[in-house]
Amino acid sequence: DLLRRINPDFKPCDNAHYKNLPSGWSICRLEDIVDYEQPQAYIVDSTNYSEDYTTPVLTAGKSFIIGYTNETDGIFDNLPVIIFDDFTTDSRFVDFPFKVKSSAMKILRVKKEIDIRYVGFYMIITRLVGDTHKRYWISEYSKLPIPIPPKAEQERIVQTVTDLLGKLDNIIAEL
Repeated sequence: DLLRRINPDFKPCDNAHYKNLPSGWSICRLEDIVDYEQPQAYIVDSTNYSEDYTTPVLTAGKSFIIGYTNETDGIFDNLPVIIFDDFTTDSRFVDFPFKVKSSAMKILRVKKEIDIRYVGFYMIITRLVGDTHKRYWISEYSKLPIPIPPKAEQERIVQTVTDLLGKLDNIIAEL
């Protein structure tokens, strides 16, 4: 019911992996709950980065913040979002204004009824590894099934994962 309110065209899929879902859970494809935007309007003009500048330039890959720019036009600030690298399928949750280095990513916005952090964690653990240099969001990644629990359960999952990641960070810092 929740998914039909989000997207009236939603049609549940029959995925054998998810036959025993808890009550209130459902399955949909990422494209049913996520809208994407191309980043062209937010691409940095100059790669003369400096730690003295204030606006981060992002990539969805491992480096994430690749530098800082002093450019003031074309800063993305309609937050929060997930940035998705269309070639590597890396993704990152972003809740601060930014610019991007290239068009090889999608800026993803999740429907209001869904916790964006829940989708972000799902995307971090669900990666496609391809052997070709192609764009994955439209052709494959957006078609992946995602289990959707009730909103309160999404929030509990996010809090639990956040707490565990914090503990891991503390362990790593103590090593």
